[in-house]
Amino acid sequence: MMKRWLLAVIVCSLVASGCSRYKGIPETEKNSPSSDETTDDSSESSETDKQEETLPVSALPKKTPVKVKGIYISGYMAGSEGFQAILDKIEGTEINAVVIDVKNDDGRITFAMDGAPTVKEIGAEKKYIQDMPAMMAQLKARGIYTIARVVAFRDPYLAEQKPEWSLKNKDGSLHRDNKGLAWVNPYRTEVWDYLVEVGEAASRAGFDEVQFDYIRFATDSSMKQVVFDGDETKGRSKTDIITEFIQYAYGKLSARNITVSADVFGTIIGSNVDAQAVGQVYSDMANHLDYICPMIYPSHYGDGNFGIDHPDTEPYKTIRAALKLSKSDLEKTRGEAVKQAEVRPWLQDFTASYLDHHISYGKKEVREQIQAVYDAGYDEWILWSASNRYTWDALLSEEEAKKEGARIAQQRATKEAESTTAAVKTTQAPVKVQSEAEKSLEGAVEEETTRQQSSSGEASEKKEKRNKPPVVIVTTGGLRNEK
Repeated sequence: MMKRWLLAVIVCSLVASGCSRYKGIPETEKNSPSSDETTDDSSESSETDKQEETLPVSALPKKTPVKVKGIYISGYMAGSEGFQAILDKIEGTEINAVVIDVKNDDGRITFAMDGAPTVKEIGAEKKYIQDMPAMMAQLKARGIYTIARVVAFRDPYLAEQKPEWSLKNKDGSLHRDNKGLAWVNPYRTEVWDYLVEVGEAASRAGFDEVQFDYIRFATDSSMKQVVFDGDETKGRSKTDIITEFIQYAYGKLSARNITVSADVFGTIIGSNVDAQAVGQVYSDMANHLDYICPMIYPSHYGDGNFGIDHPDTEPYKTIRAALKLSKSDLEKTRGEAVKQAEVRPWLQDFTASYLDHHISYGKKEVREQIQAVYDAGYDEWILWSASNRYTWDALLSEEEAKKEGARIAQQRATKEAESTTAAVKTTQAPVKVQSEAEKSLEGAVEEETTRQQSSSGEASEKKEKRNKPPVVIVTTGGLRNEK
């Protein structure tokens, strides 16, 4: 009797939820076979994959969410002696997660990757991490949550090896940005399948989560030379195709119970100009991810943003304002979305000495950013330092973090109770009808809105001094001058 009941429940769930989160592109429109056709050598794994493809995501076991407090580690550092020193520094602190380069800014895979045929075909492996199983075992033994960073469309290596998948200039030559780097074409579904292939392989290697970076178009002036084939674009805009890729990749990876996140520019939040330039619409992307990670470094907001004279000198106010805008943006579409990603911002742990108006970032500045995250109602964060040099004394011990968490939870509960009481009183209070005289004396209240300026280009290693810089579009990638 019990078996029949369970069978009925499964059938009902299949009917209600469907067998896929993503309605795929017809095979006739694809230029290459899906990476899902490739499986491990094990016949047992192949059979498991086939079973997963026929099951809805809701039928797969759910992973326990982790409130991430993390740091970024480059592929080079992860494979060096310095990695052990970082792990020793992490021990006993509130840090419980690491973001490690799996596919780095050069397009190279940082370890020997099994079950990834295209990676092998183009020779993308550059084995900074010599023994991934041993490294992963050590991380798991320490209870550290592992996130695989996969750089997406800025991939000079893939672009050189597969020029037919790359951005092209009007004369048919391979397009290169102002740094001389080639980018792959976000409209090419072969590139999508390659990224899914890397994400699946990272999961098999033991990573708990796949995090995509550079899910965007290049923004420098050289993009004016690029031409897009109408047969590829099919009338889709930059924002259309970036959202479509996220939907596609999430559908493929989540069907295998892989947690998926993505890094996005902080400046796209509330700025349609920046969103259209790079192809990232914050709320749209959040509807197809488990976690969305806005890069809201104070140093990369121009003077005057959020009504702050010099954002880099006001880390708490800047982070608080950016996350307030994030919450407002996501609330607009929350009711329409089946699901919506959790927000997990990137924070600044470096000094932006290239700015005219900057401050040195240390314990106080890092802690202020973290506090702003909590005060905005969020719980997770990741620190960025391109050089992997972190302000360790800014971090709490595990015990201190537990006490802080309990205090924050109590404060939020109290605030929620007060808000509920205030709402009830407001509902019960008599409504005062104003006379025309009262209205005219009071006057119209006009809300001042701080608008983000249009992005003028990429962040680079050497920044020019500027008195009133525009919003700078940056990413978490690359060993450049601390972004």
